[in-house]
Order: sequence, then C-alpha cells, then structure tokens
Amino acid sequence: MPHYVWELPNWPELNWDAEQLIVRLARCRKKQGAFLARIAALGLETSDSKGAQAEVLIEEAVQTAAIEGEVLDRESVRSSVAARLGLPNAGLKPADRPSDGLVQVLLDATLDHDLPLTAKRLKGWHAALFPTGYSGLYRITPGKWRAGPVQVISGPTSKEKIHYEGPPAPILDREMKEFCTWWKTSAGRMDGILRAGLAHFRFVTIHPFEDGNGRIARSITDMALAQDEALRARFYSISAQIMQERQDYYAVLERTQKGSGDITEWLNWFIGSMDRAMVRSEGLLGRVLGKVAFWRKHSGVAILERQQKVLNKLLDAGPDGFEGGLTNRKYVGMTKTAPATAQRDLADLVAKGLLRPRPGGGRSASYEIIL
Repeated sequence: MPHYVWELPNWPELNWDAEQLIVRLARCRKKQGAFLARIAALGLETSDSKGAQAEVLIEEAVQTAAIEGEVLDRESVRSSVAARLGLPNAGLKPADRPSDGLVQVLLDATLDHDLPLTAKRLKGWHAALFPTGYSGLYRITPGKWRAGPVQVISGPTSKEKIHYEGPPAPILDREMKEFCTWWKTSAGRMDGILRAGLAHFRFVTIHPFEDGNGRIARSITDMALAQDEALRARFYSISAQIMQERQDYYAVLERTQKGSGDITEWLNWFIGSMDRAMVRSEGLLGRVLGKVAFWRKHSGVAILERQQKVLNKLLDAGPDGFEGGLTNRKYVGMTKTAPATAQRDLADLVAKGLLRPRPGGGRSASYEIIL
C-alpha cells in the first residue's frame, strides 16, 4: 500500500473539496484586494516602493532561512538588498555570499515572475543558495538534482523519526519536467492562490535537491503570487508567517504527504496563512512609511554615517524595540566608537532634533527617536 502521495497511481494528480475552501478563499481574496488597494493608495507602488519592498524582502530572506535552521545576519541581508535595489548602503557591512545568493533568488522570482520556470532556472537558484558547495558541514552538489535518496528526519541520533521520504533519484528528471509543464499550463487556468499553494506542495513533495528545497518552494510560492497580483514586488511575507506557525506547517504538510491525494487540509491551511501574513505585514509597512517620512522631514540635516546607521536601527526596531531606549553603551556597541565620541554624537542628534532624552536622565541617560 502506498505510503506517500507520490507513490499513488494517479500522482501528480491531486484533488480538493472546493466547497470547504470557497468561503476561506473568498475571505482571503477580499483581504488581498483591500491590502493591495492600500498599497496603491499609500503610493508604495511608485517612488517609495523600494523602501517597502526592501523591508519585506529582508524579512522574507531571514525567515525563510530560519525555517530550515539557518541563521542569516540581518545586516548582511540588508546590505545585499540595498545593493540590488539601488538603495543607499552607506555604513552597512558587506553582504556575505549565502545572504546575497538568497536575495538574488527571491528577487529573480518576483522581479522576473513572468519568465518561464525551467529546470535550468531552478538549478541556478539552488547554486546561488549554496555558493561554497556546503550546507553547514556537509558537502553537496549545487545546481544538480540529488543523486540519492532523501529523508526528512528529526530527533537525536539513534532515535530519529522519519517524517518523509522523497521520490527516488532516477525519476527526478521526469518529475521536474512534469512540474515545469504543469506550472506553464496552469497559469491563468486556476485560481492564483490555489495555484501557489499547490505549487508549494508539489515541489516540496518531489524534493529534487539535496538541500534548500523549502527555500526554493517558498520562492516558487512568491513567484506564483507575484503572477497572480501582477506585481514585481512583494509587500507581505509568506515565509515570515510560516516561521511563526512552523510546527503547524510541518504537521499539516506531513499529514498531506502521507494522505490519499486529497490536499484540502493543506490548501485550507495555506490560504489561512496567507491571510494572516497580510495582517502581519500591516505593522511592517507602517514602520516603513514612518521611516520614509522621518528621512523626508530631516533630509536637509547633516549627520555622520554612523549616526544614520543607529537612527535606522531605531526606526527598524519599531515601538517595541530597544528596551530601555538608546544608551551610550548601546551606541558604542553599534558603532565601535569610544564612549566620549558616542556621547558627542548623541548630544549632536539631540541638538538637531532627531533624538530626545527619555525621562530619568542622570548616569542612566537614554534617548528615543523623534518621529
């Protein structure tokens, strides 16, 4: 008896109960319409869109890597995003290769969402994710379908639990040809949100690479949604939402991959996660707009690069960041300057109306940004 959906006689044909999905899909479509209308009303599709796109892209890159247990340096990701979107990058550390590779993939999936999705393009994405040829301590072959079996496991050595096993390597060429053909022929012929969820499920089920399958599946999801919305930028992060619900994500994925080919539960969860991702993004976009307004207001104020870096960190942190405010010690840590220099910089920002002292003062003086 088949254990996984790819072993079923009718694979890759999958089915779902449209009546169970229609209410949630309609609600998600309504939320999507309102969300995109707000984007347009705020002018984020025009001159300021790169700032908003950058913040969502940074979040997407950091979180999609975190889902797979890889911790990216957020400042390195920010540097890569700034360079590739043509944004100011003064004071940012250089981007490392893994961060830059992932940013390249995410941008290619959205900026060029209308280009064909081919085996060559997918292998190029994989090579960009693993520029050193290593995944952690393990040597892999970038840009090639895996040559052996694959298992998704958890737990300590000798007590591992096998959650999933992918199709055997000899049939991967056929599987991926069918996937790319389906991708091409399904565009415009089925609901775009359902197509995004189905593409994600099919790709992670095939699991064609040694590593990085989840990141590429989420990039394909972004590509499908960019096609659906006819936008070359993302303003909400599916990966950030999946990271928030990672346990549920893996649980429903495993149940569906071991099921009968009915993916109603998976699509129901996917639609809900997209809905929640848009709600989550409202706060992020609010910070982006606040940041844009702040720098417009102070465009004529001359400050040092290190001061600008610290102010951007304050703006990025939002109202819940920087517990206790910005202190001399925190400024020293972020800028690697001497305490006396830090104190002069902070006093200068106060004098220019960009910072103000928080109540308390004395030896524990701290500051907050003036929005």
